[in-house]
Amino acid sequence: MIDPGLRGRVALVTGANQGIGAAAARALAAEGAHVFLTYLRVDRAGHGDPALPRAYDEVRARSAAAVVEAICQAGGRADAWEADLADPAVVPELFNRAEAAFGPVEILVNNASFWHGDTFVPDRAERFGWRLMPVSAETCDRHFAVNSRAPALLIAEFARRHAARGAQWGRIVSLSTGGAPGFPGEVSYGARKDAGESYVMPAGAELG
Repeated sequence: MIDPGLRGRVALVTGANQGIGAAAARALAAEGAHVFLTYLRVDRAGHGDPALPRAYDEVRARSAAAVVEAICQAGGRADAWEADLADPAVVPELFNRAEAAFGPVEILVNNASFWHGDTFVPDRAERFGWRLMPVSAETCDRHFAVNSRAPALLIAEFARRHAARGAQWGRIVSLSTGGAPGFPGEVSYGARKDAGESYVMPAGAELG
């Protein structure tokens, strides 16, 4: 077997109460990393989109407790904190809590994202059955805050702390959805994913 050298490393994973984030947290823990999860429950009971499976809303409304419990029962170490990454003040506090639990963060996984379909087409209410909103300051700002600004601030905080302690080993993993071509019917989501990628690529060049 190949040892990836993750045993004892501290990982911070965003959007880790379900889906890809939860899977990433479990995979890191399985390799011996201590994992700190952050997440934000989205409870849309009674307000969900009928075009989406009910399970979609159900998993997004869960806490990260089941993920933490599964990791600990398997012999790993994990903890979690629910926080809204749209708030810039959350970023340093997130690192503070992770460090208090396990020590300095050495692995950052940017996975959390916000999604709501929006469109430039006037009076267009749906696409493939999804409810759409007109592009507005609200749709632009919320997507940018979570999908672009938060990863940028997380990378900056990671880099600042990494340099301050003279660390020599670190990893940043940022997930995206190929935003460059644009997403009709998901205009702000695609644009903000592309902006997020534009933060990540220079981070690799500058910090690598």
